[in-house]
Amino acid sequence: MHLIVTGGCGFIGSNFVRLILSERSDWRITNVDKLTYAGNPANLADLASNPRYRFVHADICDKAKMAEVFADKPDAVVHFAAESHVDRSITGPEIFVQTNVMGTQILLEFAREFKLRRFLHVSTDEVYGSLGPTGYFTETTPYAPNSPYSASKAGSDLLVRAYHHTFGMDTVITNCSNNYGPLQFPEKLIPLMILNA
Repeated sequence: MHLIVTGGCGFIGSNFVRLILSERSDWRITNVDKLTYAGNPANLADLASNPRYRFVHADICDKAKMAEVFADKPDAVVHFAAESHVDRSITGPEIFVQTNVMGTQILLEFAREFKLRRFLHVSTDEVYGSLGPTGYFTETTPYAPNSPYSASKAGSDLLVRAYHHTFGMDTVITNCSNNYGPLQFPEKLIPLMILNA
């Protein structure tokens, strides 16, 4: 199995890359990362000599670069790459729409063209909006994004869904809540609270 992992130098992506390479001895990974503020190549520096790991410094919005990546005949995409900070989306929403919506569409189109087995899109619970004093979100909860970030992720989710229904692609969307753990960028909620305690 050959996976393209986008955003593999970020917090969740780098932990995923490390897990897959340690548990799946016959799998290989091409990690595509733009290395924005939250992407840290040091997270995976020790894998540089691993023959099953390849790093490509690229923007998922760069069609020419993505054509090169997909030409290596991957089997599936695990799409972590995103602009992901709510406050940053309020002061600069354009990059969120460009990366999260247009970047996802570019990846979907290449996945369709190359007939990949699966496209796993990692999204956020923010697409559902604010939770009231009681209750919980389910997969059937209507989208109600409240920020440019969550709206851009909702848009990308809907594109993934549309590619499944229109083209029959095997797609999966995950809507994670506040993840935390090793290698997390300190602006996120849980590490910020720990650092400020």
